[in-house]
This record gives sequence, structure tokens and C-alpha cells, in this order.
Amino acid sequence: MDPLALALLPGIGPKRLLEVLKAEDPLGFLRERFPEAWRHLPEAEAQAERERRRAEALGVRLLGLWEEGFPEGLKALPQPPTHLYLKGELPPEREAVALVGTRRASPWALAFARKLARELSEAGLWVVSGLARGIDREAHLGALEAGGRTLGVLGSALDRVYPPENRPLAQRMDLLSEFPFGTGPKPEFFPRRNRLIAGLCRAVVVVEAPLDSGALITARHALELGKEVLAVPGRPMDERSLGANRLIQDGAYPVLSAEDVLSYLGMSARPKPLPGLSPEEEALYALLQEKKEALPEALAMALGIPPERVLSLLTLLELKGLARALPGGRYGPG
Repeated sequence: MDPLALALLPGIGPKRLLEVLKAEDPLGFLRERFPEAWRHLPEAEAQAERERRRAEALGVRLLGLWEEGFPEGLKALPQPPTHLYLKGELPPEREAVALVGTRRASPWALAFARKLARELSEAGLWVVSGLARGIDREAHLGALEAGGRTLGVLGSALDRVYPPENRPLAQRMDLLSEFPFGTGPKPEFFPRRNRLIAGLCRAVVVVEAPLDSGALITARHALELGKEVLAVPGRPMDERSLGANRLIQDGAYPVLSAEDVLSYLGMSARPKPLPGLSPEEEALYALLQEKKEALPEALAMALGIPPERVLSLLTLLELKGLARALPGGRYGPG
């Protein structure tokens, strides 16, 4: 009997699935104990065969609850998925941090999420999020900018990536879903997705979230699983920050930088390799690291060199990924 066909039967959840598979005679056990599900077995077997063919065509791996390698963090969920659709790889739980937040994020929160993801990725962590608009998208982009790994957990099937504008981004990432091929997004699927994000990660960081945000569902699942929950404080009068601020009131660790996350997890940032810098470039890069952000004129004054020379050096550092332009004409480390 194909375990995937069992997993696709109506009324057979994770507990019953394992119960049937452990039986001495799984088919007889299914027929006797769950006759209604038994009647649907032929169509479930046909669907399982279609799923396997589609997975092979798309380069997707099917991973069952009954198999070795199924994530331990997901087994611990009150209602784990019976099977998963995986494109790429799953992160080791100790190396994964979720960055989540509102789809309608403020500009500062979008920029902060991207920077935070980039720096956590540079430290060797996987960044996990839900591939939604807003904070999720910026988190994935930040990790990719650092050359790191990022996993998108979907509220739809892997062949129905939502929202559509994130499909090019999805092609550059590892992807995970519990939904059969052809399943489009539905509002009730996103809370289910959020429990997977919590189960896969060592910690959840809420960047910006109103009180009704799905990011708070992810945080709640993380707390129930004994995971770490951190949050980025926002303006007290901004509704988009009320959820994150409430988490901090309730004991979530406040995050002002990637260093806060790494320190809380007992990690340290990896030193960024300096690719063949001249003495002037090294001095400017060290100053950017120290100041975090500054105007070219201030950098020139600190280094004692002309502003036009600093601008030239900043351009060279940008090309090497060691500097980046910020709003207001300022520059910071890349």
C-alpha cells in the first residue's frame, strides 16, 4: 500500500495514518476501522500516482510523516502534516530563524527586515518566511543578497506560488508546502502555513505586525513549541507595530539589530572577508563598520581625505558588496 495514498484519504489525519501504517495488516485494519475512508482508497491511489508524477516533473521531493528525515520540529506539532512537498532542502532547525510580519509594512520595517535577514544570513543562519508581500518578501531578498539560504513556506501548492509577483523570487529559493499540486491559496491555509514556519525554526522574529496579523499566530505556535520569540519595537501609536510591541510587553526579546538576535541565540557574526582591498578601502570599510551609517563628508573628515576621493572609494566598496547607499545620501556597510 502506498502511504501517500493513505495520507490523501479523507478523514485520515496524522494520528490515524500512523495507526494504520503500524498495523500488521494495514489494508485490513483500514477496511475494518475506517470503512468510509476505505471506500475512497482507489481514487486516493490514483491521486497519489498523479502527485508523484507531477513531483518528479517539477523536481519536487515528497516527504512523509512516516519517513526518516521528516522534520522533528513538525512531528511535535499538535496536528503535523501527513506529508510535505519540498523543492530544494530543509534547514537544520538549529540554523533556522523565521522573520515574519505584516504584508502592509511601513518603509522602515521593510528596510529593517531586509537588513536583518542579510546580516543573519551572513552569520550562517537560514532565513525562513512565508513568501508573502511585505516583510516576508524583504526577508527572503535580504538572505539572497547575502548569498545565503532562505526557505519559503507556502499557503498554496508549490505549482501555485502566491502572490504571483513573487514567482520569480520563488525560483531562487528553497520551497515547502503541505498542499497537493494545483491547490490555490485560501485564507484558512495561511494559519496552517504559519505553524510549519514555527516548527521548522529555532526562533521567530516578528518585525512589524498589527494585533490581527498572522505573524502573531506564528509567534504563538513558536511559544507553544518552546521556541524563542523575539520582536522589533515600533512606534506606540502606529497600529502596524501594536502586535510586535505587545509581544515585547509579554516577554519577547526586543531586537534592534542582528547582533541582538545572534547574541540571544549564543552566536556571533562571521567576519566578512575583505576581497583584496587597498589600504584606503580597508580604512573606509572599517569606519563604515564602526559608524553603521554616515554622510560622505563626515567620512572624509574622519579619514582626512577629500570628499570626492571618499565617493570614489565608496563606489569601489559598493561593487565589492562592502558598502551600500542609504536614504538621505548616507552610506553604510554592505
